[in-house]
Amino acid sequence: MALKIGIDVGGTFTDFFLVGEGASARIHKCLSSPEDPSIAVIQGLEELAAGMEPAMSLEDFAASLETIVHGTTVTTNATLTRTGAKSGLITTKGLRDALEMRRGIREEQYNNRYTNVEPLVPRYLRMGVGGRLDRNGAEIDALDLDNIRAAIETFKTEDVEAVSICFMNAFANPGHERAAAELVRKELPGAYLTVSTDLLPSIRFYERISTTALNSYVGPKLSHYLDQLQARLKDIGFAGVLMVMQSNGGVMSPEVAREQAALTLLSGPAGGPVAGLVYAQAMGQDKCITVDMGGTSFEAALVEGGPVMVNEGEIDRLRIALPMLGIHTIGAGGGSIGWIDAGGLLRMGPQSAGAAPGPVSYGLGGQLPACTDANLVLGYLNPDFFAGGKIKLDVDAARDAIETHIAGPLGLSTLDAAAGMYRIACNNMAQGVREITIKRGSDPREFPLVVAGGAGPIHSCLICNELEIPLQIVPRESSILCAVGMLMGDLKHDFVRTFVSPLADADWSKLAPLIDDMRNDGAKLLAEEGIPEDARTFHVKFDCRYLKQFHEVSFTAASEAVAARDSAGIAAAFHSEHNRLYGYSLEEQDVAVEIINVRVQAVGLTEKPAMTAMEKGGSDATVAIKGRRDVYIPETGEFAEVAVYDGHALTHGHRIEGPAMIEEITTAIFVSASFDCMVDPLGSFVLYAKGREDLIKETV
Repeated sequence: MALKIGIDVGGTFTDFFLVGEGASARIHKCLSSPEDPSIAVIQGLEELAAGMEPAMSLEDFAASLETIVHGTTVTTNATLTRTGAKSGLITTKGLRDALEMRRGIREEQYNNRYTNVEPLVPRYLRMGVGGRLDRNGAEIDALDLDNIRAAIETFKTEDVEAVSICFMNAFANPGHERAAAELVRKELPGAYLTVSTDLLPSIRFYERISTTALNSYVGPKLSHYLDQLQARLKDIGFAGVLMVMQSNGGVMSPEVAREQAALTLLSGPAGGPVAGLVYAQAMGQDKCITVDMGGTSFEAALVEGGPVMVNEGEIDRLRIALPMLGIHTIGAGGGSIGWIDAGGLLRMGPQSAGAAPGPVSYGLGGQLPACTDANLVLGYLNPDFFAGGKIKLDVDAARDAIETHIAGPLGLSTLDAAAGMYRIACNNMAQGVREITIKRGSDPREFPLVVAGGAGPIHSCLICNELEIPLQIVPRESSILCAVGMLMGDLKHDFVRTFVSPLADADWSKLAPLIDDMRNDGAKLLAEEGIPEDARTFHVKFDCRYLKQFHEVSFTAASEAVAARDSAGIAAAFHSEHNRLYGYSLEEQDVAVEIINVRVQAVGLTEKPAMTAMEKGGSDATVAIKGRRDVYIPETGEFAEVAVYDGHALTHGHRIEGPAMIEEITTAIFVSASFDCMVDPLGSFVLYAKGREDLIKETV
């Protein structure tokens, strides 16, 4: 039996999604092992093997695995906790402070106490060397190899683990960087090395040097983790294909991941938007907002035809200029700790209890009340059925912690304090959704909300009420949605080259070969990864702007226009995208359009797991009622007894009137008083605002 599995390692839980021919899909969760995430991976595989029918040994199970697609937070956590490699930087003389100077703009303009982000490379390990290129790549001053040797000697003395090389204008001529890299490889062979023109050969020095430094900072940690993972998988007899999820929603080989570690900074959450659209399409929707609330963080992303992509972003205020999904992340999860600030206001997160010690109710040593503790006190969680009963939650301990740290200091009852924690957490997440919709010109009311994460469906109704979203979809696989998305991702490789020119006057004798070179590089990588020619596609994108604008707009050019070298057709696509994003274009004013970068994305199409539709039954869901309990109703601010449904007993066609609770082994779903629920053909729980049955449009 050939099996495929998606594995998403989060800060609190590690999620598994198993599919195979002739077998029902299976979902599984186990606590993460932050000290070595590969331990939890093997533990989860062992538990999945034991749960097979008939039960299998770990070795037999591993032998049956054809593909593992793995998402990891190793690089993300290393960045957030500043536990990456001790790094050195070699750059152009006079520019070693670029990591601190950034763009010279204070992020919070009116905050006089605002401090700059601390660079990942300390100043004494940032070495300026002689040598200079002009903007066209012509050599002004020869590279000073003695300066480079001196820098290497300093790195040796300081036990530097990783080295970054980034020179001014190297994107136009990588010669100096390659010469410096050759010396580093020779004199410091054990160091992890990132060369900017190998990683990001594009204009804008600060973005390039920041991305390069970030890659070197996290590279050794990711390499070490992948070594551990591959060794453990080999020990249990896994001989299939291991792929790593990357930030652009595609997958890559471990070899590519090792060299370009920064591509994994959104590895974990990137699977969510990829999977979200599949579930939205079952309801006749071609767009959605995906939200994922895990134990540590909350991610929101916009999907319109496909996941919205950006060419640059930030992680913990550190600039990264690599293609990635437009995912907005905040510190809001089940483990988010409630606290009172200096002004006496209740706050939630971003500090998290994580998996160890976890929320107080876990009984693993946690002392501070977390969001999960509040949800437990409010009745949204069954203390005897958390994780299907594997973890017994201590209600009394949760109450005591909330009373001690929140209710008492604020003069509130324990229940009011818990309700406050819940509402603030929901408001924080609603604001996260506003960041990727309203602030980017989209109306959240026009998008169904696809809810993911073990804790997400408890909070989604209040988020939807806050944003006036009338439709939400909670997939059956909600708690492990990112793991599902990992099996739906294609192999993707992104390439970029700077080509500054007026679009109307573009020299296609130079531009076309540049595009061809990137296509060929992509084809070579896909061939090495075993993708046949008929499963390869290539997308050409341009970064353009109106003359004298500062920011570019990135858009996909029609393959026919590129093949025909149709500059006018490409310009029309730019005008259209500019109008979509900003509500206007300057096409009628005949303002010149300028090319800044040209990009190629090489895609290797992979086989996707089939989504099996359920047979439709009746609408009466009372057969699935497993009990009743008191839960907090946000609309009234009071507790009420509601029916509790066994989610696993609900099937296509069943309808539930809110308020109600739906329980599954890996998640709990709160249907608030403002919503009703029906089960769609894929088994998803579709929550719609009362009276809006018109939103139900099944297509499967």
